[in-house]
Amino acid sequence: MPATTHTTMCPMNCHPTLCGMSVTVENGALIDIKGDKDNPDSRGFLCVRGQAAREIIGNDKRLTVPLIRAARSDDFREASWDEALDLIAARLEAAGPKATGLWAGHGMAANGYGVSAGGQLIARFAHLWGSQFWTGQMICWGMGAFGLGLTGALEVNTKEDMSANSALVILWGANLASQPNTARHVAAAKKRGARIVAIDVRQSEACAQADEAFVLRPGSDTALALAMMNVIVAEGLADADFIARHTLGYDRLVPHLQSFTPAWAEAETGIAAARIEALARAYASTRPAQIVIGGSSMHKGDNAWQAARAISCLPALTGQFGIAGGGLGERHGAMAHGGGFTSVAATDRRPPGDYIPNQMSEITAALGDGRVRALLLFGTNMLSSFADAAALERALAGLDLVVCHDLFLNETSRRCADVVLPGTAWLEDIGAKATHSHVYLTEKILPPAGEARPIQDLLRGLAGRLGLADFYPWADQEALLNAVLDAPSTGHATVADLRAAGGHLALQVSPVAHPTHRYRTPSGKLEFYSERAAAAGLSPLPDYGDSTAAGEAAYPLTTYPLTLAHGRTLTQFHSFYDHGRTLPKLAARDPGAELWLSPADAAARGLAHEQPIRVFNERGDFTARAHVTDKVPAGTVWMRDGIEGLNRVTSGAPVLPEAALAMFHFSVGQAEFGARVEVAAA
Repeated sequence: MPATTHTTMCPMNCHPTLCGMSVTVENGALIDIKGDKDNPDSRGFLCVRGQAAREIIGNDKRLTVPLIRAARSDDFREASWDEALDLIAARLEAAGPKATGLWAGHGMAANGYGVSAGGQLIARFAHLWGSQFWTGQMICWGMGAFGLGLTGALEVNTKEDMSANSALVILWGANLASQPNTARHVAAAKKRGARIVAIDVRQSEACAQADEAFVLRPGSDTALALAMMNVIVAEGLADADFIARHTLGYDRLVPHLQSFTPAWAEAETGIAAARIEALARAYASTRPAQIVIGGSSMHKGDNAWQAARAISCLPALTGQFGIAGGGLGERHGAMAHGGGFTSVAATDRRPPGDYIPNQMSEITAALGDGRVRALLLFGTNMLSSFADAAALERALAGLDLVVCHDLFLNETSRRCADVVLPGTAWLEDIGAKATHSHVYLTEKILPPAGEARPIQDLLRGLAGRLGLADFYPWADQEALLNAVLDAPSTGHATVADLRAAGGHLALQVSPVAHPTHRYRTPSGKLEFYSERAAAAGLSPLPDYGDSTAAGEAAYPLTTYPLTLAHGRTLTQFHSFYDHGRTLPKLAARDPGAELWLSPADAAARGLAHEQPIRVFNERGDFTARAHVTDKVPAGTVWMRDGIEGLNRVTSGAPVLPEAALAMFHFSVGQAEFGARVEVAAA
């Protein structure tokens, strides 16, 4: 057959700025991948992660048949799908719905991110059967969104709005390695004359594009934001008219801010008070100014949600919400005004019962104490995702059943699974993905590898065996997508409409967040003071110190003097494809287990660049190599997410009280992920 070219979307899920792909197929084989120049979001851009996606197809490490083993110390053997599903269904029935848990990761959404048809099916299965179900934002954007939600600032301005209109862009913990397609919009804004400021715990990729960079101590973002608010209020730079019309609690905020001076913040952040004052003045006096908040890493330590809470009050103080170029920019897990799709999750059909909340520490406890006996994992490496991974692994060891559905083996499936099921890659099933401004059709272009099956086929097989007759009432996956796409944001589009439009449609959303100044709070206003927070036992005002690394205080700073921070790089994103190690293009570029530490900290320990080291605290340890660099300040060490062993040293203590977990539909009890460590020669 002659070569044919198709448009689709990259499977790496760098949300919110997904990229388009042009793929060429000949005789049923993938022969080329390029950036899609006609994609309205990415305009031909495709980073190294997207380029490496070609190596998923035809990869000899792909899972292509179901695997089963009698004991976890045994080798896996090949099995048929019927044998695997019969075994799983029998053990699920033996455990019962309440003792069965479902957990999904980004891997199962390679051709569905943003629309989430697959995620909704997993939720639908759990709701109809009455099993435990926990949401992935627990390890990702949930904590940041919680803080933003208390203020009422959940919507975002689009990246196109930023590049066209912003006069100042603050990249606050927003490492462009996480959303590389945003970088060109930052560059466009800068070329137009916008000033770019980056704030992070190290000299990140974002800092390299900035006119000015602020490197602060991990967990002190909240202190910086509070001190900026202090300056704005004290120097009369606040927008009094906007505050009077659109906010609540300013009278309580003003006295609360008095102690959070730039001098106080200098001691907390390591940033000179004069620089903090200058940043506050520049932000308050520049219009429009936009803040792009990091989606995950900056919320994984001390003051986890308070950072987003405090930062979101800055545009509320200065009247930057609801204007082009202002407010908050692209953020993982956010939504543009008017966005959203139809739910098929059957939430209203969930039977009453004692459900384990979206609280990481409680989930680990339930897996370990017998409340959960069977666990179904979809596109996730749970040991890599959860804090205090040693406790999680001990809990998994006692379960009656662990099932992993994925493309490649990873540390969780290798060490803990009883059954491993082969999933389809993004080109092997139909789906739909969405950015904040567009929805895209991802057609089935290639046949599945071996006996790989998509998530809907796996769940339908189990639902049939468990008697869930109404689980999949659609004729096929295209009909399911039509049901999800049937929403005002799409103009009630169908798959056929997307095909007729060339595979993508602009969403009927506003490029400016909160254009009506109706905010999602009980008052309908931006809330400096939150009665909801107070009712849940949290500080009603943006504060510093509500969240401290539980258990850390028992160990003096002299014992574990280094604060561990972590984040993402261009060669590694989540734990997809066994941390990218199955993809040669990424594996060759990824430095692996490198711990960044300052020259001063290295010299104090007699450590040399590239030397093997041991990273440890009271919870555990792991080995790495020293990466001695002046791009990280003394007292801070940094490592990319996903390194095996990293989460053996992170705290699994809860951040939020259980009373706060029902506050928003996305509310989650993320773990601290905080850690103080010591480093020594291996």
